[in-house]
Amino acid sequence: MTVALYPGSFDPFHNGHLEVAERASRLFDALVVAVVRNPQKGEPLFDVKEREAMIAESLAHLDSVRIVAMSVLVVEVAAEVGADVIIKGLRAVSDFENELQMAQMNQHLSGIETLFLPTSSTYSFVASKLIREVVRYGGDVSEFVPPPVASRLKELRP
Repeated sequence: MTVALYPGSFDPFHNGHLEVAERASRLFDALVVAVVRNPQKGEPLFDVKEREAMIAESLAHLDSVRIVAMSVLVVEVAAEVGADVIIKGLRAVSDFENELQMAQMNQHLSGIETLFLPTSSTYSFVASKLIREVVRYGGDVSEFVPPPVASRLKELRP
């Protein structure tokens, strides 16, 4: 059985993340989505438990997916869940430089490979950072996120 690990902060989980998860679930026998609190990304909209719940609800239609929280190195989580590969979504060329460095470090530390999945052009501009900003100013982002996330975001609007 092949297992893929899809790590990220997912704050919030959006349709670009959803697309990557759906595609990865078709490529591998099992997909583990690992939610991390990334202090480099500023104040989160949702805590890790809330993100786990929204992702689980958003991916409920996929039988081979499970959600975990992580607070250690990605390669340690990969070893814990028996992952054969790490999945990373790419929106634009600008994402590649940082993701490539992380992939090379992870491969050096553990031997695990990273597979990059580009999002479709439909979602190439959607970023959690932008969604957080629009929501904080009272904007509607429901077309960019799965329904479970949209309902939670509406509760945050002023």
